[in-house]
Amino acid sequence: MRIQRLANFDLNSATDELDLSLLDPLIGKYRGKKGALIPLLQGAQNLYGYISKAAFEKLSRETGIPLSDMFGVATFYAQFRLHPVGKYIIKVCHGTACHVQNAVEISEALEEALKVKDGETTDDRFFTLESVACLGCCSLAPVMMIRDQTYGKLTGNEAVKIVKNIRLEESN
Repeated sequence: MRIQRLANFDLNSATDELDLSLLDPLIGKYRGKKGALIPLLQGAQNLYGYISKAAFEKLSRETGIPLSDMFGVATFYAQFRLHPVGKYIIKVCHGTACHVQNAVEISEALEEALKVKDGETTDDRFFTLESVACLGCCSLAPVMMIRDQTYGKLTGNEAVKIVKNIRLEESN
């Protein structure tokens, strides 16, 4: 199951309000080096959580890498995000073992509880829900991961309870 990563992405949309000066050390490190495109994109994403229109433009302008090349790479590889994501990214495994153990139930329960679809972020930018091909925890199927914590042998209700507990802990 693959999320629709390009939905509603307009490279000509309004400028993002980000501190683009944070990109300067990254650009300095990779300017003029071969094979720098992916590390530049990864670095921008590490800074902001995603790659904004403004970040694409600054990277292209300062490195001389064509914007079309940057965008082509960013849309080809699933690791790159083109929209802001939540503080917590909920990854629900849909690999074979998890699929057989009803991972769809987990995704549907989370979609209903968070009022988002796969690949979307809650309005408060607290959670982003995404399906992934495999988390490598087949013996714990079905599995979800939030940050570095893996939760296995889940039901939809248990997954929702975990997410609610995270929100509750954050509000305290």
